Amino acid sequence: QVQLVESGGGLVHAGGSLILSCAVSENIFNFNDVGWYRQAPGKERGLVAVVNVGGSTNYADSAKGRFTISRDNAKNTVYLQMNSLKPEDTAIYYCTARILSRNYWGQGTQVTVSS
Repeated sequence: QVQLVESGGGLVHAGGSLILSCAVSENIFNFNDVGWYRQAPGKERGLVAVVNVGGSTNYADSAKGRFTISRDNAKNTVYLQMNSLKPEDTAIYYCTARILSRNYWGQGTQVTVSS
């Protein structure tokens, strides 16, 4: 059973930074891509950033220029560095790992940005 465990969420003031971590129980090269989604209250879960097995990244427009996704292959860990945070970034952030059409999800970590 694939397990993804997020950490690093919390409360931060607008303009601040946070780094999220996701430890994956398997070799991350087993997956087509790994990354982050988020879900704000009353909204659908949406893409933040993903990195594929070849190292290519894809960011939501709202994340471009502020967030950076990276991975430590030796540790099977994916990171999301978030800078210049805004109140609208407040959401539960979920780590995901995808094999073909199947996504595995972590339990989520809350990020709250105060104005």
